[in-house]
Amino acid sequence: MMKPIRLLVLGTGGMANNHVMHFSTISDVQVVAAVDVDIATVRAFATRHGIPNTFTSLDEAIAWGEFDAVTNVTPDRIHYPTTLQLLAAGKHVMCEKPLAESYAKADEMATVAEASGLVNMVNLTYRNVAEVQKARQMVIGGDIGRVRHIEASYLQSWLVSKAWGDWATESQWLWRLSTKHGSNGVLGDVGIHILDFAGYGAATDIDHIFARLKTFEKAPGNKIGEYDLDANDSFTMTTEFTNGAMGVIHASRWATGHLNELRLRVHGDKGALEVIHTLEGSSLRACLNEDVETALWREIEVDPVETNYQKFIAAIRSGNTLQEPGFRHAANLQKILDLAMITEVERRELAV
Repeated sequence: MMKPIRLLVLGTGGMANNHVMHFSTISDVQVVAAVDVDIATVRAFATRHGIPNTFTSLDEAIAWGEFDAVTNVTPDRIHYPTTLQLLAAGKHVMCEKPLAESYAKADEMATVAEASGLVNMVNLTYRNVAEVQKARQMVIGGDIGRVRHIEASYLQSWLVSKAWGDWATESQWLWRLSTKHGSNGVLGDVGIHILDFAGYGAATDIDHIFARLKTFEKAPGNKIGEYDLDANDSFTMTTEFTNGAMGVIHASRWATGHLNELRLRVHGDKGALEVIHTLEGSSLRACLNEDVETALWREIEVDPVETNYQKFIAAIRSGNTLQEPGFRHAANLQKILDLAMITEVERRELAV
């Protein structure tokens, strides 16, 4: 019988509940501890999920040491110091996206992880969408020929809807609108998701970008309490890919009518693919072969795939430190996000 992998949850906000739910379904994983700076919050979280140990600092948890791996679900700006501390302590790490707030920090994290010999993964959750994995296989297999044009969007409406809660009164949303609270806006929050969704699904990387960012007025003076609401709310990006294709990528929190939708269209010289993922589910459509002449699209059935959570545990078991999506991939995506900020200021295209 295999020795169970002992997992610590670092950060106990909303997304941490999803992590525990997924890891708890893996038979050889034991969630043994949780860490949060607020003692009431971490104890409530532990009680809810049946976690036996709680700590209010990472130092305390590392001193205890009775864990093998960590899922880091802290706010964006906390990823860098805590992950480096965990790697130094010899712990495998799955980190929420983005890996860090800047490419310099993300690059350092990836370099340290590579030298450590430890498993490192970033939870780019939309890799779990079977339809985008199938689309990638079809592109690589030549089903749509040479890729010429790519469209990708990530649309949310939580700034015009209370479907996810009242953003104007809840800190879990307000910090995402404030640069001084570590947010790079919609670009930093979901930009990394849609860049990964597009590049992975279309089986290519981004070569050149030009981006525009926009912050809209959300309150008098764009300020609510301690929060300056100055982070970008929408972005548009024109791209050139390493496979020669052109593309457009955009995202917004003002997309009225779309709670949480990712869409990818990949157009080749022999066919095309479309992936749509929403809270209700996912779909993959294709226009191939003789259907190209009449622009007829057909649904494609897709088998389930292994999740990031399962891949992380499997990588620890096998010693495969190159499991994807890893820190280096996330750092490369962060480089694109950083360059997008520069292109907005300098109003010019930049090479990645």
